[in-house]
Amino acid sequence: MRYRTLGSTGMKVSTYCLGAMMFGQWGNTDADECVRIVHAALDAGVNFVDTADVYSSGESEEIVGRALAKRRDGVVLASKVHGAMGDDPNERGNSRRWIVREVEASLRRLRTDHLDLYQIHRPDPDTDVEETLSALTDLVHQGKVRAIGSSTFPAELIVEAQWAADRRGLERFRCEQPPYSMFVRGAEAAVLPTCARHGMGVIVWSPLAAGWLAGRYRTEGDVDLGSGRARRLPVRFDLSLPGNRRKLELVGDLEQVARDAGLSLTHLAMAFSVAHPAVTSAIIGPRTMAHLEDVLAGASVELDDETLDRIDSIVAPGTTLSAPDDGYVPPAIAEPALRRRSAGARSAG
Repeated sequence: MRYRTLGSTGMKVSTYCLGAMMFGQWGNTDADECVRIVHAALDAGVNFVDTADVYSSGESEEIVGRALAKRRDGVVLASKVHGAMGDDPNERGNSRRWIVREVEASLRRLRTDHLDLYQIHRPDPDTDVEETLSALTDLVHQGKVRAIGSSTFPAELIVEAQWAADRRGLERFRCEQPPYSMFVRGAEAAVLPTCARHGMGVIVWSPLAAGWLAGRYRTEGDVDLGSGRARRLPVRFDLSLPGNRRKLELVGDLEQVARDAGLSLTHLAMAFSVAHPAVTSAIIGPRTMAHLEDVLAGASVELDDETLDRIDSIVAPGTTLSAPDDGYVPPAIAEPALRRRSAGARSAG
């Protein structure tokens, strides 16, 4: 296993980060096997574990806490806050009120007194970023959090947060967690260069594009919207959407690149995800022990320029084949009221 420094934090993390989204009701309901998966990853040299409060409504954090009961000091442990954890409208988002309450719940579920990295899972247009950073700064000063980060923030919001931290003397985001894979390359245009400019680490999620780059989907018949991740995230698999159909068309081309390089498609995809100079680590999200073993078998793979050039010729740099895979829709796009003047305003103008 290789290790890199996470931005300017000084923390050394493995280039593969064990993601725990599949632990619990969202994936593997056998908690004992999930614990064994964590231990196997640590035994293989992984020292970085990432989860979130919202994964299986806290069950993922509970499983991780159980698995790390006797191994906590050897792990860089990360979690996230933002997603809805109940029906109360204040049990979500990036407000001080919610952050200072929910971090306590995460620490309790994880059986630890601190998080090495606490990340804001998504932007919150209803909360001033200074409010969020102020709350996170207090957590750092209290020793409950060592470093803070963002996840799936567009470049302009990453910059806004850096400026706000500098202007107010607050802790700044030390890393960003964007989606990134051979099918989801939008981060290359602005997010990755912005992170490099501000000395931020980058932890990429879904390097296997939700299974598309693990060789699971080669024909239309392989895509079943009623099972697995396709049931929970249908927009990423619905073949009536042009971007998803394009994925199906290109999987074969990428498999040929992998064969020519003497690799499996999975190992090609994982090696691609950590080849970008701005990327620190890629999150692997195994549901079973077999998934973990398959991914870890390619941990030492590095791609040469010829192979990377061939990938570029199939999916152009900076291109995301299907927009929903970006993981975040800005309010200006999602909400019609933010892009339409009222009739009164038009007549007055």
